[in-house]
Amino acid sequence: MRRLRLPTARSGPLRAAESSRSHTASSRPRNGRIASIALTVATILVVATGCSLTGSDSENLSPSGTGLYPELESYPDIPVVENVQYGVADGTPLLLDVCLPATEVDTDSDPAVALKPRAAIVSIHGGSWARGDKSNVNWRSVCQWLASEGYVAVSVNYRLAPAAVFPSAIKDLRKAVRWLRDPDVVEEYSINPDLIGGFGGSAGGNLVSLLGTEGTGPLDRGSRLAAVAELSGPTDLTVNGRELGVLTEDFEQVQLQYLGCGNLEDCPRALTASPLYDVDETDPPFFVGHSIDERIPVEQSEAFVEELRDDGIETTFVTVDGTRHSIAMLNAEMRDRIAEFFATELVTEVPGVVP
Repeated sequence: MRRLRLPTARSGPLRAAESSRSHTASSRPRNGRIASIALTVATILVVATGCSLTGSDSENLSPSGTGLYPELESYPDIPVVENVQYGVADGTPLLLDVCLPATEVDTDSDPAVALKPRAAIVSIHGGSWARGDKSNVNWRSVCQWLASEGYVAVSVNYRLAPAAVFPSAIKDLRKAVRWLRDPDVVEEYSINPDLIGGFGGSAGGNLVSLLGTEGTGPLDRGSRLAAVAELSGPTDLTVNGRELGVLTEDFEQVQLQYLGCGNLEDCPRALTASPLYDVDETDPPFFVGHSIDERIPVEQSEAFVEELRDDGIETTFVTVDGTRHSIAMLNAEMRDRIAEFFATELVTEVPGVVP
C-alpha cells in the first residue's frame, strides 16, 4: 500500500532506548560474536518502560576510534568468487561477487557430502548512485564480514547514473535477488531461498530500503527480502524531503542526476524512488542506523522509522554521535548489533553438513 502522507519536519534527533522487540536466544546461522550485552540492555529497557517504544525513538551510541573506517578488515579465511554474472542490462553483463562462509568441509573431494542450506544477504554499495564498486576494499570487507557471520553474501554491482537513471539500479537489484533464488544457484552455493536479507549504506541504503518495501505479500519469493539493514540511506527524494533536516544543495543535484529530472517540483520518479512512501504492513523487519550530524539528515531516517513502526514493522533504530556516514559507522559494536539482527530475523539451522 503506497502511502502519500507527507512527513512533518522534526526539531531534532530523539535519543531514547532500544527500539526493537526484546530478542530471545536461538540457534544462529553464524560463527561471529553474539551481542549479549546489547541484548541484556535491550531487555532491561523494555522491562523498565513496560512497553515497546514507538515513533522515531532510537538507541544512541558513541563511537570510539578516529579512523574513517576503523573496524573494516580483511578476512583471509573467507573465499570470494569474483565477477559472477547475474543478468544483462543494456547489453552489458551485470556482475556480483559471492563471499562464502568458511567451512572445514571439502565438498569437492566428496560429492556425497552437502552443506546445509544457508541464509543469504545481498550487499549494496553506496556512492551517490553514480560511483562505487562491489569489490572496493571497504565493500569487499563488508561482504566478507557478512560471510564470516555464516551467510552467503553477495556484493552487487548495478547500473550507475547519469548513464542509467532511476529505475535502472533497482531493476538490477531485483534481478540479483531473483538470481539467488534460481534453483541452480541455490544448489551451487547451498542457499536457503526463503531467507534472503539485504544490507546497504548511503545510496545503497536507499536502494536496499526500497527493495525491502516495494511489493506486498510473502517475503520468500520473487525479489522480496526477509530482513533489511541499512545505514545512512536517504528515504525521501521528493521535494518534501527538504523538510526533513537540512539537505545540501549539492546533494539535491546528486538526487536529480540519479532521478533524471531537472527539478524536484516536477519529478514523478522521486516518489517511487523514496522508500518512505512505499511502506506497508507486509514489509520485512528493518535495522536502521544513522549518525546524528552526517551529510544525510538524521530526520530522513526518523521519518522512515516512524512510518515503519506505524505499519507494525519491527524496527531497530540506532543513532550514532558524530558525522560518520554509512559503513564508517561499522565499529565492533555496530557490527554486533547488525549481526544479531540478522541472526534473529534470518533464523535457520546451525551451519553444517547434511546428515
